[in-house]
Amino acid sequence: MTTNTQRQPGETITVVVTAVGALIGQGIIASLRRAGLPARVIGVDRDPRGIGRYWCDDFFAKPVVEEDSAEYLAFWKDLLVREDVDLVLPGLELDVLFFSRNRASFADIRTRIVLNDPAVIELAQDKWDFGEELQRLGLPAIPARLNLGWEECVRDLGTPLLLKPRQGNGSRGIAVLRDEDDFNYWSRKSRDAFLIQKFIGSDEQEFTVGSFGFGDGTALAPIIFRRKLSVAGNTQYAEVVDHPVLVAAVEKMATLFKPLGPTNYQFRMEDETPYLLEINPRFSSSTSLRAAFGYNEAAMSVEFYLHGRKPQMPDILPGRGWRYYEDYVVT
Repeated sequence: MTTNTQRQPGETITVVVTAVGALIGQGIIASLRRAGLPARVIGVDRDPRGIGRYWCDDFFAKPVVEEDSAEYLAFWKDLLVREDVDLVLPGLELDVLFFSRNRASFADIRTRIVLNDPAVIELAQDKWDFGEELQRLGLPAIPARLNLGWEECVRDLGTPLLLKPRQGNGSRGIAVLRDEDDFNYWSRKSRDAFLIQKFIGSDEQEFTVGSFGFGDGTALAPIIFRRKLSVAGNTQYAEVVDHPVLVAAVEKMATLFKPLGPTNYQFRMEDETPYLLEINPRFSSSTSLRAAFGYNEAAMSVEFYLHGRKPQMPDILPGRGWRYYEDYVVT
């Protein structure tokens, strides 16, 4: 870990939050504000009309260029140097991938970027490859099949089944398959490569777990939510729960994958077996809810990435949280 020594704790820092027009970026901003940090928050988003800009001290729209272009890379390097940015907190998976795959291009500037281990970031991009890795490590893996027809999948996995895109996060693109008509319909409708999984557990046994990793196989103890998803695949309702089986599972994941920084695990329980649905090596849609219960990953990131100190385990409040819509009007 590289430590930025140009700002001392208590001094005002300049922080860039990306994707402030969407839920995760807005959750990062809310977490920073909740922590009461002396921070100038700069928002960046593709949409200059998004609401997130109104919660930032300054805002810059991404240029209308391809994100793998030299112009896009130059935009970011110029912004970070010109605005004397101390820390970047990516709020979008595409931004995580951009910064991770261009680490060398940012090595000559002093800005620190909140990024997880590059191997974990890449592994999380493909659900099939991730499931194969879980099996290789001897961890519970949801049985899945590739490139098989309905009859073969039913023979191997039973019913109902799940169709999932190999890439992507949340519940976008996921469909429950109860018969061959479902299989044929969703197979044709899916635009991306997909896999077929056995249906594990129930919606009442789905959990989202946050844990801050230190990159050496250790991590802060997790905060565990029993959750209900929105149609968009984000956490809509969350209840803080104690779950020793999941605590042990996350400790093992930390030992094996050595995650760095904010890391989100999605589990389903079947009997007493924890099945990992996916790992999100970044901030997630539950970021602001976790901060509300005391587990503030944005503040932890400032302390760890910027000041070079391991954050202490916070006191986690018990309770329940809901996410709801509210109007925000500027006249």
